[in-house]
Order: sequence, then structure tokens, then C-alpha cells
Amino acid sequence: QVQLVESGGGVVQAGGSLRLSCAASGRTFSSYNMGWFRQPPGKEREFVAAITYKTNYSDSVKGRFTISRDNAKNTVYLQMNSLKPEDTAVYYCAARIQSSMATRGELYDYWGQGTQVTVSS
Repeated sequence: QVQLVESGGGVVQAGGSLRLSCAASGRTFSSYNMGWFRQPPGKEREFVAAITYKTNYSDSVKGRFTISRDNAKNTVYLQMNSLKPEDTAVYYCAARIQSSMATRGELYDYWGQGTQVTVSS
């Protein structure tokens, strides 16, 4: 069983920055494919970014968001810059035991509880 705990959400003005963190349990964290997803109000969950030994981003965040990981700390991060009101959502961290890159949520095995990010205009 893998437990994921997100932190770092909050309210920020448009153009600002936030860094989300996701702390994971599990002794083989370094082999997990880790992902960030988000669910805007009234919309379906969508892919944001993922990391294995490489990274992948949705077009809507490419160039503004950066996913990274610290395997020594069992933690994955999402640095969000140049935030826009349309980035407002609940952000979820997810872990996939298979190490191959995935962008579809149904391929992930474990999920965090989510953290709210609100960007005001």
C-alpha cells in the first residue's frame, strides 16, 4: 500500500507561483511513475504532469509548470509559475507502480486526498 499526502495549495493572484509537494510512503518510490492531475470546478479530472526518468506535461501547463522528484525524500513536487485563473482546481498526486510513463488517470494505482489551488484574477 502506498500513501500519498499533498501539501502546498492555497490562494494566489494571477501571475503568481505555488509549489505543491507530495510525500509518498513505500520503499521503492524511485521506481514509481508519479503524476499530478487536477479537477477544475464542475469539470472532469485532467492530466497535468508526470515523471519517471523523464517528464511529460499537458499543453496547457507546458512552459509554466515543472514536475520534479527527490527520491531520497520520497517526494514529488509541482512548481507552478505564471498561474492563471483557469489553473484553479483541486490538484491530486498519483502513483503508478509500473515505471512506464502514463498520462491517463485510470492507469495510476494510488491517489492522494487532493489540495485546493485557487488563482484570483
